Amino acid sequence: MTDTFYNFELDARLAADTFPLCQSDMSLLLVMRDARFPWIVLVPKRGGLFDLVDLTPTDESAVMADQRAVAERLKRETGCDKLNIASLGNKVRQLHIHIIARFENDEAWPGPVWGVGTPEPMMTLPAWAQSVRNRLVTNDWSAA
Repeated sequence: MTDTFYNFELDARLAADTFPLCQSDMSLLLVMRDARFPWIVLVPKRGGLFDLVDLTPTDESAVMADQRAVAERLKRETGCDKLNIASLGNKVRQLHIHIIARFENDEAWPGPVWGVGTPEPMMTLPAWAQSVRNRLVTNDWSAA
């Protein structure tokens, strides 16, 4: 995805590892293609961003509002035990925020999900992701 107004282009690795879900004016939402975890990636639609401190104060407020909206809906839809929210960027430098619903009985609990086990390919959007998208689209988000 390219947005020339903000010089935004989605990193190829993020594009390959995810399904597009929906977008706000500020953020693109993606679903990780690993069926083991309800896992959303929020990407600010601005070019040249690597860390949260690279956002302008106005854009940072918009990203945090988007993150909260997504996290609330993911938590409601999955009934998870805990939400993990992180911006690492060690492998993909483009600023992106992971929002992951965690369960005490999931494969990686209580550790992080990165590098644990073998990802289970996801061929279509699961019901939880469709429901999150449907709820967001009714509140100023659009289909990706």
